[in-house]
Amino acid sequence: MAAAIAGCSAEYTPKPKGYNRIDLPEAVYQQLPDEHPYTFEYSKHAKIRLDSSMIAQPHWINIIYPNLGANVQLTYKAINNNPKMLNDLIEDARKLTGKHQVKAYSIEESEIKTPQGDVASVFELTGEVPSQFQFYVTDTTTHFFRGALYFRTATQNDSLAPVIEYVKKDIIHLLNTLQFKDKK
Repeated sequence: MAAAIAGCSAEYTPKPKGYNRIDLPEAVYQQLPDEHPYTFEYSKHAKIRLDSSMIAQPHWINIIYPNLGANVQLTYKAINNNPKMLNDLIEDARKLTGKHQVKAYSIEESEIKTPQGDVASVFELTGEVPSQFQFYVTDTTTHFFRGALYFRTATQNDSLAPVIEYVKKDIIHLLNTLQFKDKK
């Protein structure tokens, strides 16, 4: 009883506001298995899962970072020398990025020429958007490959900034190692 009374007289001091500690692993890459019409290197800290959504098509996959709460959704379409299909896919990619304009402070587009000679369009979004980084790459005749980064968390994007930058570097590495298999 004396301990209970003594415990009640202790002075309470609130703890200062804290921030999440984020330990980012060293970037190490591995080759994607050979079951798709494309290949690339992805992080050894990530897992590949087939897209299981109701609209999923063949060769749609997710790169999941279980320790970071991140997911890179990747979609693929064969365009078979069909310029109209290519234009439609590019327009769809731009519309999907544009849907974030409601919450985005800015959307910056840039192009990256890959070592294989393909051109990737990259979109960096700032603000409290669900997808902070999106891209598509095509050889303009046969393949169309699109990706978007998502986080499964309610954490504000400014707190996720180090993780976003980490995964963006992995995506740039993916783009620089992406190869379409039937390309000479």
